[in-house]
Amino acid sequence: MRLASIVHGGRTTVVAETESGLHDMTGLLLEPEGRVDHLIQIASLVAGLEPSTVEEQPLVTGEVTFAPLLARPGKIVAAPVNYTDHQEEMKHVGDISALGFFLKSPSSVAAHEGIVRLPYVDRRFDQEGELALVIKKRARHISPAEYSDYVAGYTCLLDITMRGGEDRSTRKSFDTFTPVGPFLVTPDEIPDLSALALRCSVNGTLRQDADIAELIWDVPAFVSYVSSVTTLEPGDIVTTGTPAGVGPISDGDVVEVSIDQIGTLRVTISSLDAMECPTRGANSGPHAPKELTPVRQRPDAVRARR
Repeated sequence: MRLASIVHGGRTTVVAETESGLHDMTGLLLEPEGRVDHLIQIASLVAGLEPSTVEEQPLVTGEVTFAPLLARPGKIVAAPVNYTDHQEEMKHVGDISALGFFLKSPSSVAAHEGIVRLPYVDRRFDQEGELALVIKKRARHISPAEYSDYVAGYTCLLDITMRGGEDRSTRKSFDTFTPVGPFLVTPDEIPDLSALALRCSVNGTLRQDADIAELIWDVPAFVSYVSSVTTLEPGDIVTTGTPAGVGPISDGDVVEVSIDQIGTLRVTISSLDAMECPTRGANSGPHAPKELTPVRQRPDAVRARR
């Protein structure tokens, strides 16, 4: 099932996409006023639903606006340096196996077709396209083999990043720096994560092109590791890292990240009301390449498979 959070008729609603359109799923909520996010409740229900039950839900008509999949996730857990080619382009000594994970602020989430607001006029900001997942039930000390039991679904995510020497959680936690969506795709729709490919473009020019199979720590291993450090809760977002091809973004740019079988997340960059940066980390920390990393030329057979 493909689920999304939209704003329609002045309220936020969870919808399921079918061939006939978007269906309002909130009538199926067991706890409409409960503490668990509506999206997570619906994602937990749909695996046992007949397709006819979904089609019977009210069809959404008229103009809709996408909302962030989760208005306020409990936490956003992110993987640093989880592709070898990204490690090489950043000239970073350690990869995920040495670095573990970092956290992004929950208030940094933004929606499909939304605006990413750059805070400073004198700092470099880059795009980083990633595969992400949303947790549906509490997970602690789980094994890689059982990780999928805890996944509500998969989605596209942009980890917008300020370059410099400040802590990762600072450089990546500005409001709007975690666009996510537009759809949450339930695990039954994606039997093989390793068969997926990720692409990210800026103003229509391809910058990132990678197979999910190239992750240093694959999704089961990363989720298992995170659960050994901290308890994952329903509504937490786990994002798996970015491949080579990061590069600067600026006012007016349109950034898109697409993942096979999941969809395309699109945002526009704005520097409206940006100011000078008050911290002094611009010339320290890992330095992104000044020139864009060339997109790899993949064999025709690989492109055909996609």
